[in-house]
Amino acid sequence: MASTLRKDPDPTALALVKFALAPWRWLTDPEFLGVSNIPTGRPCMLAGNHTVMGMLDLPLMLLGLHERLSISPHGLADHLHFQIPGWREFLASLGAVEGTRENCRELMHAGESILVYPGGGREVMKRRDEKYQLIWKERLGFVRLAIEHGYPIVPFAAVGAEECYDVVLDAGDILATPVVGDLVRRFITRAEEIPPIVSGLAGTPIPRPQQFYFWFGGPIETTALAGKATDETVCFEVRDRVRRAVEGGIAILLGLRKRQDRVP
Repeated sequence: MASTLRKDPDPTALALVKFALAPWRWLTDPEFLGVSNIPTGRPCMLAGNHTVMGMLDLPLMLLGLHERLSISPHGLADHLHFQIPGWREFLASLGAVEGTRENCRELMHAGESILVYPGGGREVMKRRDEKYQLIWKERLGFVRLAIEHGYPIVPFAAVGAEECYDVVLDAGDILATPVVGDLVRRFITRAEEIPPIVSGLAGTPIPRPQQFYFWFGGPIETTALAGKATDETVCFEVRDRVRRAVEGGIAILLGLRKRQDRVP
């Protein structure tokens, strides 16, 4: 059966995004390190850290990869994105898909590159003390899928967006509030992922411009692990390798920013 998922971004939508993001790209001046580590002759899975609020740096990273390598990895988006009319169609036009295993498998069977954030929505909705922390919990799904299809996992890191906002009130504060916290838990199924209240430029919701940095590490191969996608020990070992690489990439970028005297 022919795939129902878009394989390439819609050129018109891509051009529109590039035009709309031009001022933000100028303000954030993204710097890319290690792009040559991303395979271009075969599909791969990119896995990295989500920054607060999620969408400040991701579009710029995708545009940068498209311009530098002519690749457009398919982002596995949270289910909530695809419940919003108009927004879901726009995301789909750029190649994003609802983050289900079925959709991921369909794209991998077709030889498409994938972009995943193992921390999901919880990592986007940062607490005050979680800047640049990975919140991957015990998730192994992305590793299982990579092993199933022999995909190399390319770890990546992003730095800069966490300084665009200060978290004023987070989900932990709300859930700890008497009465209100109980009501939230009762009526909101994903209470841990309540968006934080943030303060940006001059105390407004407008993000403060900061330089963005992106780092890409060497591929972590999985072909030698064929048939071991259900082996939890193996999957945890691979997951931890990816995690350590991403944390190392974050440290590299933070160090680079400090050396450039661009610490906020």
